[in-house]
Amino acid sequence: MTAASDPLVLVFDVGTQSARTLIIDSHGDILAKKKHPYEKPYISPQTDWAEQDPDMYYRTICDTCRSVKEASPDLFARVQAVTITTIRDTVVCVDQEGKPLRPAILWLDKRMADGKPQMPVTRKAVFRAAGASSIVDLQYAKSHCNWIRENEAEIWKKTYKYLLLSGYLLYRMTGRMVDSKASMIGHIPFDNKHRKWYSSSALTYPVYPVEPEKLCELAEAGEVCGNISASFSKDSGLSVGLPVYASGSDKACELIGLGCVSSNRGAIGLGTTATFTYMSDEYTEPERFVPAYAALIPGKYNPEFEIYRGYWLISWFKKEFAQKEVQQAKQLGISAEQLLDEKLAGIPAGCDGLFLQPYFTPNVTMPYAKGAIVGFSDVHTRIHIYRAIVEGINFALIDGIRGIQKRSGQNFDAIAVGGGGSQSDEICQISADMYGVPVIRTQSYEATGIGAAISTFVGMKVFPDFETAVSACVRTQKQFDPRPPVHAIYQRLYEEVYRDIYPRLKPVYRHLDQVYKDVLLR
Repeated sequence: MTAASDPLVLVFDVGTQSARTLIIDSHGDILAKKKHPYEKPYISPQTDWAEQDPDMYYRTICDTCRSVKEASPDLFARVQAVTITTIRDTVVCVDQEGKPLRPAILWLDKRMADGKPQMPVTRKAVFRAAGASSIVDLQYAKSHCNWIRENEAEIWKKTYKYLLLSGYLLYRMTGRMVDSKASMIGHIPFDNKHRKWYSSSALTYPVYPVEPEKLCELAEAGEVCGNISASFSKDSGLSVGLPVYASGSDKACELIGLGCVSSNRGAIGLGTTATFTYMSDEYTEPERFVPAYAALIPGKYNPEFEIYRGYWLISWFKKEFAQKEVQQAKQLGISAEQLLDEKLAGIPAGCDGLFLQPYFTPNVTMPYAKGAIVGFSDVHTRIHIYRAIVEGINFALIDGIRGIQKRSGQNFDAIAVGGGGSQSDEICQISADMYGVPVIRTQSYEATGIGAAISTFVGMKVFPDFETAVSACVRTQKQFDPRPPVHAIYQRLYEEVYRDIYPRLKPVYRHLDQVYKDVLLR
C-alpha cells in the first residue's frame, strides 16, 4: 500500500484505439485506472483517409477522469500533478479562439499533397547530390500541412496554430498553446537535434513550411506547462490550479516506462505501431534521412525503427480470420488473445515455411512496400498465419535493429517489451528466441503511462533525475531467455530467406503501385 503522504500523479494516455486515465504513485504502481475504447478510432471520408473529431479525444479523457474520481475518490483527492501523453503525427488546426477548424488528421492517414517543396536551385542541388530528392518530395507529399494548404486554403489561412494532438489537449486542459519538445514527432518543422523549431533558412524547412507564427510554445519534459483551467475542471472533475507537467509522446514515455535509460537496453513497443528504440547520448539517424527523436531526457535522443501497422495486424487477424476464437473466448470468459496464444504454441518456429511481411503501411525508406505472405502450402492453417504475423513483425524489427547497430555501433544486451502484445508469454518467448537476447517484461504493460508519470515526478523534484526515478518505479516482472537451438533456426531463416523477400518483391510492388494508379483508381 502507498503511504497517504506519497505524491500521486494523474496521467492521461491517449492512444490510437483507446484512451485511459491512470493514477500512479512514486513506486510506479498504478492505483486506479479507467480505459475507454473509441467507438470508431477514425473516420474515412475518402479511401486511405483517417480523421477524427479532436474533441472526441477531449470528451473521452474527461469521461475516464470522472470515472476514476467516482471509483477512487480518496486517491483522486491526493493527486498533486497531471500530465498527458498521446499518439504522434496527428494534427489539429485551430483558430484564435482555440476551436478546431477541421477534423484532426491522424498518423494513419495516407493522403498525399500534389506539389513539391519550393526551394532555391542550390538547395535542390544539395538534396540531389545526397540522393535524397525523391525522399524529400515524398516527405513533402505526406505532410498534412501541405495537403491542407493545397486543398483547403481558406482553412489554412484561418489557422492560428497548427498543433499536434498533444498540444491541442494541453490547450483544452490549461488554456495555453504549448507542447512538449519530446512530443514533436510528425511532419512538422522541428529540429530534433537542437530541440527547437527550424528557422525558415534551415535546409529542410521547405519540406514542412509551417509559418513560425502558427507554431506553439515548447517546453521540456518535466516542466510545468500550465494549470488546470476552470473549464477543464468542470468537465473532468480535477481541481482548478493543479499543475500540468509536460511529458512526451507515447513512444518516448514508453521507453522510460520500460526502464531504458542506458544505451545498451533497447525497447520494443508491441502496440498499434510496432517500434524498436533506445536511449542514445549521440544524435544518430536510425535510417537515412530519418531523425533521431528528442528524448524525454534533455540532451538525449531516441533513434527509432517503426512498423506502422504493427500489432494492429493482430486486430485485423481477429476480425478477418478468428471469429471462432473470439466467440469461444467470450464463452470461456477470457480474451481472444489468450485463446489464440494457446494455439500459437502448437506451431513450430518458422511456421512450417510461412513468411509474412508486415508492411501494410509503407514507410519513408520503403515507399512502395506492401504486405505479403510467402510460402503457403496445404499444411498451413489460420493459426500458422497468426504466428507468421508475430514472426513477421519480429523479422522486420530485426531488420531495423541491424540497421541501427550498423549506423551507431551500439549493441544491446537486453530488450524490454511494452504494449498489449507484451502481455503474452508466448509472444515474449518467440521474441527472445528471435532476437537472441533476454526479453524483459516489466511490472505493467502500461509502460507509456508510467513513463509519463516518471517525467512528472522528476519535474516535481520527487526524484533528482530520470535514472533515480526509473530505479524506483520500474521493476522486472518476468525475463524470457532465448533458447539457443530455436534462435539458430530463426537466424538461418532471417539470413537465408527473409532478407531476400523485400528486394525480390520491390520491383513488383513498384509496378503494382503504378498499375493501381493507372487502372484501378480510374
